[in-house]
Amino acid sequence: TLDNIEQACIEADLNDFEEFLKVTKHYSLSGVHKPFWWNWPLSNPSKFLMPEVLHHFHHLFWDHDLQWCIVVLRLAEIDYHFSPIQTPVRYCSFGEGVSKLKQVTGCNHHAMRRYIVGVIAGAVPPKFLLSISALLSFCYLAQMPHFDHDTLARVKTVLQTFDNKTAIISSSKRQGSNKPLQHWEIPKLDLLQHVVASVCNSGAIMQWTANVMEHAHITEIKQPAHARNNHDYYAQIAWHLDHSEKCFQFDLTTHL
Repeated sequence: TLDNIEQACIEADLNDFEEFLKVTKHYSLSGVHKPFWWNWPLSNPSKFLMPEVLHHFHHLFWDHDLQWCIVVLRLAEIDYHFSPIQTPVRYCSFGEGVSKLKQVTGCNHHAMRRYIVGVIAGAVPPKFLLSISALLSFCYLAQMPHFDHDTLARVKTVLQTFDNKTAIISSSKRQGSNKPLQHWEIPKLDLLQHVVASVCNSGAIMQWTANVMEHAHITEIKQPAHARNNHDYYAQIAWHLDHSEKCFQFDLTTHL
């Protein structure tokens, strides 16, 4: 981040804010030329902002991998390939395909990633299949609970296999979650380049997962909301949380 700010300051005049702002946007910066944390140790966002499995891996698959496959196979064909899959016990099934899913969760993303290689195998170009498979393998390897030099080397090798993007560009025209992209500057893909460095600096990325907080949103917000009358939503949720806390404190006190 600091290197990009320095480069932006070289390319543009700080006294011409409009010109400087245009240059900083190219580097995905906000326009601040001297952040307050510039001389703090270990404060660079590229170091302390960790990759996160739910939003960086599962959402990456939904926003890009699946969209590339849909462009190549077409949506109706993708739905047909998903529909006859016989799923093991406790695995998600997609009997009507994936196009009619309304509220897609991380669990759905995870389930679709299990099947996507089998769904598209034989129906897409081999190099395209290799790129998708390499990206999935990278996401799975990056979720290991611990790493050594050999496993980090495997993660780097798989990512280098995916980095040959010619097959995806030629087949799917860089499709994004909503429309075709005119560039390859995809933040979630760029974050993959920092996974190995993050593991070396801060340990396995599975320890930073947001799954616990996302599940707490279901148990503490969604389920209480469904049990009520949908009037004064925010006030009722606040009352529910307050009552739950009082009950917890009462139980704790009575058990001492």
